[in-house]
Amino acid sequence: MSKASDPRVATLSGRPAEIEEGPAPAPIDPATGMHRDYWVLSEEERAKGFIRPVRRSYRHVGLRRPSNLRELTAEEKERFGSFGYVAFEPGEDPISPLLGNYWTQERLDRVGQGCGTVTTMGQALAETYARDPKFYGATFCCGCRTHFRVGEFVWDGTDEDVGS
Repeated sequence: MSKASDPRVATLSGRPAEIEEGPAPAPIDPATGMHRDYWVLSEEERAKGFIRPVRRSYRHVGLRRPSNLRELTAEEKERFGSFGYVAFEPGEDPISPLLGNYWTQERLDRVGQGCGTVTTMGQALAETYARDPKFYGATFCCGCRTHFRVGEFVWDGTDEDVGS
């Protein structure tokens, strides 16, 4: 189900969504780097309570290097090297150990390279994270003026990942 057709979801502005699919209901504003509007859980859905604390600020720390990251095997290099992959992060499923994440050198170079800026969001966005921590896959960094996966951020004053 798309967010646009989910009755539990609204736009931050309260206006109807401009598009029917995608991470946000509106295109990016070139002046700010932000979407012109954002999806949030409806007031009714947020009123049901929170499963995490309501936090309004997060810090851009960048990607973290997984502890189980390994170099590609010779077979993997032959099979996946043309895609730029140089390392593999095995998944946690012991039945399907080949399911995991392949890393490019570009991605590895971004480990720990967040800008350190603290971004503060509005109450409805913060309450959406608190009600459903997995609602967003990406979030905005004020310092970089762009969106990154939530895994590049921690809640300000903690080491806790945003979206966890």
